[in-house]
Amino acid sequence: MRGLVICWILIGGLGFLIFPWYVTGDGFFSINWIKEYSLEDYGSVLPQVFINKKYWLLPLTIPLFFPLTTIKLNQNNPLYSKIFLYSGLIGFFYFFLQGFSIGIRGWNFEIFQSIFGDVENQFGVGLGAVLTCCTFIFYITHGLSSRGWLNGDNFIVGSIGSIIILVSTFVFFPIFRMFTVAFKGTEGGYEISNFSDKIFNKGIWGLDCTYSDYACGVFWNTVTMGTLTAFSSTILGLAFALLIARTSFRFKKTIRILSVLPIITPPFVIGLAIIILFGRTGVVSTFLEWGFDIEPSRWIYGLPGIWFAQTLAFTPIAFLILIGVVESVSPSMEEASQTLRASKWQVFKTVTLPLMRPGIANAFLIGFIESLADFGNPLVLGAEYDVLSTEIFFAIVGAQYDETKAAILAMILLSVVLVIFYLQNQWLGKKSYISISGKGDSGVHPELPQKTKWVIYSTVLPWAFMTFIIYVMIMFGGFVEMWGVDHSFTLKHYIEAFSIDWVKDRGLLWTGTAWNSFNTTFTIAIISALPTAAIGILTAYLLTRHKFKGKNAFEFGTMLSFAIPGSVIGVSYVFAFNVPPLELTGTGIILVIAFVFRNMPVGVRAGIAAMNQLDPHLDEASSTLNASSSQTFRNIILPLLKPAITASLVFSFVRAMTAISAVIFLVSANYDLAVSYILGRLENNDYGLAIVYSSALIVVMLFTILLMQLIIGQRKLGRRDQSAGILQGNLG
Repeated sequence: MRGLVICWILIGGLGFLIFPWYVTGDGFFSINWIKEYSLEDYGSVLPQVFINKKYWLLPLTIPLFFPLTTIKLNQNNPLYSKIFLYSGLIGFFYFFLQGFSIGIRGWNFEIFQSIFGDVENQFGVGLGAVLTCCTFIFYITHGLSSRGWLNGDNFIVGSIGSIIILVSTFVFFPIFRMFTVAFKGTEGGYEISNFSDKIFNKGIWGLDCTYSDYACGVFWNTVTMGTLTAFSSTILGLAFALLIARTSFRFKKTIRILSVLPIITPPFVIGLAIIILFGRTGVVSTFLEWGFDIEPSRWIYGLPGIWFAQTLAFTPIAFLILIGVVESVSPSMEEASQTLRASKWQVFKTVTLPLMRPGIANAFLIGFIESLADFGNPLVLGAEYDVLSTEIFFAIVGAQYDETKAAILAMILLSVVLVIFYLQNQWLGKKSYISISGKGDSGVHPELPQKTKWVIYSTVLPWAFMTFIIYVMIMFGGFVEMWGVDHSFTLKHYIEAFSIDWVKDRGLLWTGTAWNSFNTTFTIAIISALPTAAIGILTAYLLTRHKFKGKNAFEFGTMLSFAIPGSVIGVSYVFAFNVPPLELTGTGIILVIAFVFRNMPVGVRAGIAAMNQLDPHLDEASSTLNASSSQTFRNIILPLLKPAITASLVFSFVRAMTAISAVIFLVSANYDLAVSYILGRLENNDYGLAIVYSSALIVVMLFTILLMQLIIGQRKLGRRDQSAGILQGNLG
């Protein structure tokens, strides 16, 4: 333990005395400062103090190095824990106090100006500042563990403390900044009147459908769209799940593949395919005009088109949630109902469906959230039907640049989601839905009522056929001159996007226009997948295996970002990390952070589900052999969590490759993502290039998912084959 303490003091000392305190112009991870080290430009704290006269940094020396006085103290001495705890708290508090005390126009507090004099501005925190702050966090958690918190386990206390700091910084702080921006006035101060004027705007709440900016009121448009999409995606997802789990349909595997294919499809593509099929010059519209003399119309633009596209896109998510719920309904309960002479319909209505209520409620909630957060489909198909996600986008990137309006709209969007979340919990109530108790349950699910089967077939099969046609059209669109106009065969879109040339003097050149954004997207998706899975699985371990004060609040904090629409996260990150000391916008780091904390709750839920299947006696057995909690987690728990790790990695990778709403505000010229590139091609009516890029992304994602599964491998439980066991027993 003493070696660990010395190691962290050295890390803090390096950050304080050697590494650049502020971020360099070449980026946070740049090492150019080593080649051309300049005390004035790249200096640590001491050069910043004595050369640049930033004297307010000097007080950090005391809490950083004061724990050196504990080298000869016994860890059981109360003074030992107090020194670390108070040094960490004072250092951590002062670190952020001095950082946020300097604004764009100088000091934010007059007291600091009177002490240290005028200051122009400051840069964002650099590598040295981050290492110093991490050392203060270690001091706090080590001080708490030394006081006996959680049995004095440094690994557990440190993990909880680190996750709390990360979630507070990258989830709660951006939301708090968004709320403060909502009250910002035109002169830079804070005004209640400006907030009230914009939040009670007729364009948000109006119902007369005459207001030019918002049509029928952007709030009602959004709620209507979300409710319709949630209902339709939940019903279709349930129909798919019942078809797979409760019927003898021969082509289940094909239906399953078609049902989940939209998950790995980049945004905009489905909306674009719908336009090509059902637009005024679309294939279906042209056929109806030729065969039935039905005049083409623009019905696909507006609410009908958005609803259709979102239902197609989010039904797979509802299916993945509901398939496990349908399969887990206890057959014995259904058989018990049949023995009481209940009909098949009565069994399905009074037993099966009520036991599915949690899954149905979760599918509805997720469908509603995804619909509200969706940015691509409303942008492509919305026309005059404005919704909150697109209005937030145009408030930030449009000519008006009204950050107060964007913050207010984001607040409304977040409030709607939280209200729906509350109503869902009220609907579920406190009833018990347990159907798997651990006792033997070898019954057989009863057949579905015949009429229910026909309803499922008549719903699922046409929808699956429609999905198949759309993806055929997507693949077809990459090989024609102009999709919907000129269908002559060509490879020019693939050549323009992914061409590779060889130049004698310069070697291999990636000359395709898509390579830059593709490499950036793939790199960021891979990098963000690893911490997403790591933080999610570690959080699940802490929640399921340890009891501590504030556990419920801890779980709520880690799951909050899942209930926040992506557009709200994106705009809140712009407000929080656009200025020092946490200046991250325009960098690749902010994209990674956004993906990590947006997708982390999936890893948490997957880890909790897997951890609940592991007997706690495994941990106890490891402890009796004098293994630390970190060794137990690394050597016992992690190998048994391979399915959850794979699920977390795959989901986070796919969402990072295809997400748009959260990162459309965060992309920059140096870090242009695939979805941003596709959006640019669509705005220029270059449909072929957009389709080619999307098709390539689908193939790459499928290949990467298979590779992840091979690298992680399968969980080995050491169970012998039953026949081999019987044979061995007989030979014995």
